[in-house]
Amino acid sequence: MQHPSQATLPVAVIGGGPVGLAAAAHLVERGVPVRLYEAGATVGANIRDWEHVRVFTPWRYCVDAASVALLERQGWKQPSADAFPTGGEIVRDYLEPLAATPALADIIETGARVVAISRLGIDKVVSHSREERPFVLAVETAAGMRRDLARAVIDASGTWATPNPLGASGVPADGEATFADRIAYGIPDVLGRDRRLYAGQTTLVVGAGHSAANALLDLARLSDADPATTAIWSTRSTNLARIYGGGDADQLPARGELGAQTRALVENGRVSLFAGFTIIRIREADGRIMIDGETAAGPRSIGPVNRIIAATGQRPDLSLTRELRLDLDPLLESTKALGPLIDPNEHSCGSVPPHGHRELAHVERGFYTVGIKSYGRAPTFLLLTGYEQVRSVAAALAGDMAAADNVQLVLPETGVCNTSFSVEGSAAAACCGGPAPDRADACCVADAVAKDEGKKGCGCGVAA
Repeated sequence: MQHPSQATLPVAVIGGGPVGLAAAAHLVERGVPVRLYEAGATVGANIRDWEHVRVFTPWRYCVDAASVALLERQGWKQPSADAFPTGGEIVRDYLEPLAATPALADIIETGARVVAISRLGIDKVVSHSREERPFVLAVETAAGMRRDLARAVIDASGTWATPNPLGASGVPADGEATFADRIAYGIPDVLGRDRRLYAGQTTLVVGAGHSAANALLDLARLSDADPATTAIWSTRSTNLARIYGGGDADQLPARGELGAQTRALVENGRVSLFAGFTIIRIREADGRIMIDGETAAGPRSIGPVNRIIAATGQRPDLSLTRELRLDLDPLLESTKALGPLIDPNEHSCGSVPPHGHRELAHVERGFYTVGIKSYGRAPTFLLLTGYEQVRSVAAALAGDMAAADNVQLVLPETGVCNTSFSVEGSAAAACCGGPAPDRADACCVADAVAKDEGKKGCGCGVAA
């Protein structure tokens, strides 16, 4: 069988978010043919779902160097580096102008959903001459299904479209599908387009991350205007380190402030917190809904409530890569090399050691998972991480292995190690204190000191 020369085929990038567009920009910069597929009607489609949310990273942490270079050739002016954009502003002021640049406009296809990836003419079982065959992508569009070929694939499709269920065991709770019309996954626009659904109602927010914090704070603001609006908060864990944050030790002040404000809602009695609550079932009670679960003290119920916001995180969609040979971490479904570095059972730090094409590659040569999808179910991803990932991958695909291996990444410290704040404890239980250190492999002062002494530290990075 004759196969198309892989040298003449483009690199396929899946996903038109910030990291996918950055991958395309770096490949273009290196003269590597590329084609980008975005399932949504526009670039940044997933971000549009939470366009009302102001991120805790300022503009300087939201943009990619190669992308900025393309934009500046068209006269683009970067917003104030220290301003904090909303999701909508990231799309409007960065992603849309980037996609419209002459270098990228003709290589981006929107409304094109990649539903499967394989090798041309063989499934994952066949080894003979496997790497000589190009990748084949099944692409679903309004005009129907087609097959495209690629020399390599960069999967930057993210995880936003595949939220975790409410059920604490990782599977949907009993009744979750039945009451789907009263459950919002992610961060609904409580103060804007979704206001009518939440004003004057009682809402249960489930989750212990920044999405939950944003939802709770918006509900509190709504209650200022409509006192009949109430919020209840449920978390599976009793350790709220990740959401309460590192306070003044956080090098992203907005992130620290988000955690502090959320904590204040609980301490001031504006939000009722049910920590250590694992959801088992959702049922109806006089036209409203009750949530049954388990706690350390035994069975308990929350409610009645009118609506639920499931800010329970996301998981990667592995269905499109079923015919590829992947190397995944068994816990997180991240790339295998990243798993131990980002395991939330060990730490909740916002930084990991620098990593690039070698950590993002799989057994299937030429296939890379990047962006938040490379982290699997772990919640600690920052855009800067994704930008350095795709810079390294693009260099490797261009054959510049020196640049590909020269991975450099400095992330703002969280000031949080693995035990900072629990619902029972205080700051005395924390390992962090004082200003966050400059060391990129340390998440707090105590961690840095421990590593300088040759000890393991408190869970971030690697032992010194």
